[in-house]
Amino acid sequence: MSSLDKLRAAMETASPTEGAKKSYADERYWKPELDKTGNGFAVVRFLPTPQNEEMPWVSYFDHGFQGPGGWYIEKSLTTLNKKDPVSEYNTQLWNTGIEANKEIARKQKRRLHYVSNVLVVSDPKNPDNEGKVFLYKFGKKIFEQLKEAISPAFEDEQAINPFDLREGANFKIKIRKVDGYWNYDKSEFDSTAPLFEDEDKLNETFSSAHSLTDIIAPDEFKTYDELKEKLDRVLGLTGSVSTSTAESVAEDLEEVPWSNVNTESVADEPVISSAESTSSSSEDDEAMDYFKKLASE
Repeated sequence: MSSLDKLRAAMETASPTEGAKKSYADERYWKPELDKTGNGFAVVRFLPTPQNEEMPWVSYFDHGFQGPGGWYIEKSLTTLNKKDPVSEYNTQLWNTGIEANKEIARKQKRRLHYVSNVLVVSDPKNPDNEGKVFLYKFGKKIFEQLKEAISPAFEDEQAINPFDLREGANFKIKIRKVDGYWNYDKSEFDSTAPLFEDEDKLNETFSSAHSLTDIIAPDEFKTYDELKEKLDRVLGLTGSVSTSTAESVAEDLEEVPWSNVNTESVADEPVISSAESTSSSSEDDEAMDYFKKLASE
């Protein structure tokens, strides 16, 4: 009987509580939240390049859209310089020259995301996050502010390394709702100052950083065939009924760009013809080269 009691206790512990909502969010990631007025405020400190890695950030493309067969929320293989079925399909749509098809391609275009480690200095909506290290996913607007900090546009502005724990500066994230989207234009860097005066706390913070290269490791991407199967199912191109489970749908919805996620991260360019696609992504490639150059100096 004692053995049965142990089994019963183990089964009760393993079974989800009735009515409990399962979370599919990655606990490594942090994101700011809006208050009741529709504004958001938080303060973070961008952290240096993790040990044995090359850069203090990584970037990747993904696609996020809904079709008759459900949601398609997947990283794009173009991140790895490989062929991706959505990019190929969007190219076909664009090359028809039909405006309606071009509009579909625009809605299914790649989204550009950046990810860095941050220490949360202030989070009024969730104070428990303060003093902890998280991964922070952000878009092109904040990336440009990081770039501006390193290479100011005006002579009277002092360049800083925003990823430096001693000579960098805290970043004040200020969010407003503009036309239904999160706007970060008022975000700004504070005055330069060490994150901590205590050297041990600085070292502890640095050692708490999460790997960035793991985010874009090849095994974090589905294969071309897997993505093609899902794309066909979501868009109803095969005529098959969606076989998505409730769990897979919930996991996708965690990344839906209209559910409290940084919608500013939507890429500016549609993935269209191969020639135009190469041209449209040149700005992002230049930005990557810029930071790599800084890292090597």
